Amino acid sequence: MQPVAAPLAWIAGHPFAYPLLEAVHIVGIAVLVGSLLVFELRVWGLGAALPLRPLARLVLPLALGGFALAAASGLLMFASSAAELLASNTFVLKMTLLACAGLNAAAFHTRGSLDRADAVARAQTAVSLLLWLAVIAAGRWIAYA
Repeated sequence: MQPVAAPLAWIAGHPFAYPLLEAVHIVGIAVLVGSLLVFELRVWGLGAALPLRPLARLVLPLALGGFALAAASGLLMFASSAAELLASNTFVLKMTLLACAGLNAAAFHTRGSLDRADAVARAQTAVSLLLWLAVIAAGRWIAYA
């Protein structure tokens, strides 16, 4: 057995490993989306007394940490049942939406939207929220598709 295959077989075969990874995945998503929502609400004008850049320094690292947690747990879950997931159109949709969310975030920062909470920045954050909600919905739908 290859060195990587044993832990992956353990994840797939252990009664608590996969559910534990799912719980960690959900916590990562909650931290990611919750942090982004606080930031996006500020871009939309709520809490205007809070300067945008200092708020970003607080919440965006939390969002990245949440993403890292969700990505690491997601990769382990994927690796334990890759063939089944790759055959799922819903999984492919989730990964496509995830890539779009990443491209939207890159566009937000490349444009310099952090320094201006204008209509374009508000639109980018609205798209961000919709994409992340769609990623979550697609992720939940994988179990039922």
